[in-house]
Amino acid sequence: MEGHGGPHPAYLLDADLPENPEDLQLVTDRLYGGDVEHRLRQEMLLGIGGVRALEALGVPVRVFHTNEGHAGFLGLERIRTSMHRDGLSFAEATEAVRAGAVFTTHTPVPAGIDQFPRELIEAYFSGWAAECGVSVDALMGLGHRPADEPGDRFNMAVMGMHLAERRNGVSALHGEVSREMFADLWPGVPEPETPVGHITNGVHGATWVSAEMTELLSEVVGADWQWAPASSWEATADTDPDTLWQARRSGKVRMVEHVRERLVAAGQAQGRSATDLAWVDDALDPDALTICFARRMATYKRAALLLRDPERLERLVTDPERPVQFVFAGKAHPADDQGKELIRQVSAFAHRPEVRHRFVFVEDYDMALARSLVQGADVWLNTPVRPMEASGTSGMKAVFNGALHCSVLDGWWAECFRPGDPRHGDGQGPNGWAISSAEGVEDPERRADLEANGLFDLLETQVLPLYHGPTSERRDGVPLAWVARVRESLRTLGPFVGAHRMVRDYVQELYVPAAVRSAELSSEGFRGARDLAAYRARLAGQWHGVHVDDVAVDESVADLGGHRAVRATVALGDLSADEVEVQLVAGRVGQSGELERTVTVAMTDAGPVDEAHRCFEGEAPLDAAGRMGLTVRVVPRHPLAGDPLELGHVAWAG
Repeated sequence: MEGHGGPHPAYLLDADLPENPEDLQLVTDRLYGGDVEHRLRQEMLLGIGGVRALEALGVPVRVFHTNEGHAGFLGLERIRTSMHRDGLSFAEATEAVRAGAVFTTHTPVPAGIDQFPRELIEAYFSGWAAECGVSVDALMGLGHRPADEPGDRFNMAVMGMHLAERRNGVSALHGEVSREMFADLWPGVPEPETPVGHITNGVHGATWVSAEMTELLSEVVGADWQWAPASSWEATADTDPDTLWQARRSGKVRMVEHVRERLVAAGQAQGRSATDLAWVDDALDPDALTICFARRMATYKRAALLLRDPERLERLVTDPERPVQFVFAGKAHPADDQGKELIRQVSAFAHRPEVRHRFVFVEDYDMALARSLVQGADVWLNTPVRPMEASGTSGMKAVFNGALHCSVLDGWWAECFRPGDPRHGDGQGPNGWAISSAEGVEDPERRADLEANGLFDLLETQVLPLYHGPTSERRDGVPLAWVARVRESLRTLGPFVGAHRMVRDYVQELYVPAAVRSAELSSEGFRGARDLAAYRARLAGQWHGVHVDDVAVDESVADLGGHRAVRATVALGDLSADEVEVQLVAGRVGQSGELERTVTVAMTDAGPVDEAHRCFEGEAPLDAAGRMGLTVRVVPRHPLAGDPLELGHVAWAG
């Protein structure tokens, strides 16, 4: 692997070795497919085998990053190793392991998470449990939510959340969805404060950007455009329209040629004659507006959304005044029959003689075809059911090549689309288009119809008119308004959609803090891990005695700074005042009585009230613009606990 700082080794694990039993040789025989036990074996190999491989190679590792459950079992291996090597208890080893772990969840739907039945976990990990001195029930608890029963399935994402101190989704919106999905793992913690953040995905530009666009970006942004800050991308606003247009058109011409070759090859494989395939010579036009849709054909991505109105789609692609063409490609998971049905529908429409020269489905989707499409598309189309797109990176690849993004506000587009002047049409922005989402409509068929209609309106009233603008707005055939939109897309999105920005975010926001934290807990013979484990055990035994018994607000006077005095009477049981933090939470009162836009203020210990209670004081900020409310809560406090809510204990007033 090549990084900005030079080459870095990548180690691949393969079980297909002659000395292995035949059944074990097949563990790495496929990426998809196989039964649930086959999947469990693959994840054991990647997680446990990965840790052991690094140890055998002598590679020092401070931080481990797992994506979903694929390598999730590495946490169990690290705990076992730490107990034996460092002499830690199970609880202490868990604290040490969590400190240096990052977990990324990639799916916004529970069905996308690997889950294993208890009998499989027992069969493969009962020896681990015995070696670590814990029960199988305790092991199962690592993969269970609080309300789960011991016999419920083992959830790999839940284990990832439990065994990593830093967790993230892969876009800002996906972070919100993930906090909702996993909020129950931290009972009492408000959903917005659930300790799951986000790092938005990015793509490796050098892999996907055409030679012409690479040359242009190198000249305009700089030779290091993949690493360049946003300030360097400002220069794209002044890119020469002709130069940008020609760079874009080169990729488009190659794409048309590549797709034609694929169509001929597919036809020949089906036994069609040269006469039957003669129409391919006229398929697609490098000068027509080209809209591409290419990705995994999952149902929620709705590849067939436009087919909800096939007559309107046919009128669109056969309009001689405003030529437009669509290129679709993609594959379904081998077990996804609904995804295969989407492919069948799109392919069937593409074979209609009336539209086949302007609406094509390209078979055998692979990386070469994907690269061709992202380099040749004028518009990249994305139609997921919001909020089911965790991030979605295909559009990022197209954006790097000067394509404009047209998508439901889901995944990365939800945070990157810039709304324009509503007088110019809803969904139109200076750097792309947003397809309206009908989230409030419960009937999925009705919702799809509404969103398909919104997409057609967007294409007919905004996208096509911008591309096929009047002659007065063109120079030597170059649509200046379109190119201006492309330049704005590059300026605003270029510095964001790259993998180098993503890696920089992971390093700065997660890896470095995790490395520091790991060193902090492991120094002095793991003194920090031992102290934190003891504190967590103390909380588990004593937190029941913590409660807020009274909150008094001085309603008579608010100071000139806009604050009101608040006193809280709190019982701490057997905990001391320096083991907790009493917090004042103030915000606007929402329609359902909940607090919104909250501000949290640490309260001051004002001393004992009686043998069982202490008084805490604070000042609540006021906002004259809305009805304000406040409450008081108690959270744990420990010098080694970075986020007190991470410890999972909250006591609220009344």
